[in-house]
Amino acid sequence: MRSTSDNPLRLSLIGMSGSGKSHWAKNLAALGFSMVCCDDQIESRLAPVLQANGHTGINGVAAWMGWPDSPTYAEREAQYLSEEIAVLDEVLSDLEKDPKRGLILDTTGSVIATGNHTLHRLRRQTTVVYLAASQNEVQLLIERYLRDPKPVLWQGGFRPASGETPRQTVLRCYPQLIAARSHSYEALAHVTLATKHLHELSPAGTSRSADAGKAFLETLNAQLQSRR
Repeated sequence: MRSTSDNPLRLSLIGMSGSGKSHWAKNLAALGFSMVCCDDQIESRLAPVLQANGHTGINGVAAWMGWPDSPTYAEREAQYLSEEIAVLDEVLSDLEKDPKRGLILDTTGSVIATGNHTLHRLRRQTTVVYLAASQNEVQLLIERYLRDPKPVLWQGGFRPASGETPRQTVLRCYPQLIAARSHSYEALAHVTLATKHLHELSPAGTSRSADAGKAFLETLNAQLQSRR
């Protein structure tokens, strides 16, 4: 996949929280491509309400949303999703107005909850790349979520059983959420890349981010070519 003035590089990276979307978006940005991080944009739009509650940063967004069984969670989950849809509408409108603009879009794990209209636009304007975690990596995603919470839209998927602690409910329900979303990600994506193979492309040092970005594009091109 080559970027030219007539065919700019437009990629949307999708996948569960912790699958490496931001990591790879930054590596691609090191090649000179413009990048938009949806988490950052949503956080910016929520800044007034976050600051009023003493929260900052993406972890602050998760703290503001609260645990899925908290009284305010459903309302805040809906507010978060509304802001996410607004961010994507703004990004996609810019792409629609400027066909020559390239972009690396670092989406959130909940992008598949933004509605068919938004998702159809996303597929039309970008090549959607799903970073798919293996079954062996699912446990790591769960541990990451518990250790370093990021905003997650459960949308009814958090179902406590009698006598369970919230942590126990997460351990039981999060794998189910991942499994359900994986089907939606697969359906949305133009191409799927296994995260276990991408690990081999990423250098230990951040000074070689551009090299990792090039390797990512080569892997993506190979996948696209094999599908033709």
